[in-house]
Amino acid sequence: MAAHAAVPDRRGHGQRRQHGQRTQQLSTHGWGLPLALGIVYGLYAPTIVRRGGEPSWGQFWLGVVNGLVLALAVYGLRRYGRSLPRELRAAAWGGLAGTAIGFLFSLSEASVYAATVLGLVVAAAVTAAAFYLFYTHEDASGRPAPY
Repeated sequence: MAAHAAVPDRRGHGQRRQHGQRTQQLSTHGWGLPLALGIVYGLYAPTIVRRGGEPSWGQFWLGVVNGLVLALAVYGLRRYGRSLPRELRAAAWGGLAGTAIGFLFSLSEASVYAATVLGLVVAAAVTAAAFYLFYTHEDASGRPAPY
């Protein structure tokens, strides 16, 4: 009797697959966070540049490109970051966060030095926090936890 039940796939869903078929599903786990961050970042960047004035097409495209680049970078790090050692993975997350925050701060007409210092401080803090998280969430052989 148990042989006729739908066998759950690796995600735990009871979806039955025919032999040789491969289904692609758009997962909110894979794209949800990158899209949300990209949208928020893409809306916030032109708001800083606008400074209460009228919106322009240049500001619109600034937001679209910035949001798209951040969403793709976050997606790439989440999808392929586990192949990196924990030190490089933490540095990649720190570099991404520091670059994103430093760029947003530079849009507010702050000096290049102030934006660089803020970006480096954020990058160092995120790198340290990510390294701690990755180090404490792996098994004895160094493999990341499955969650």
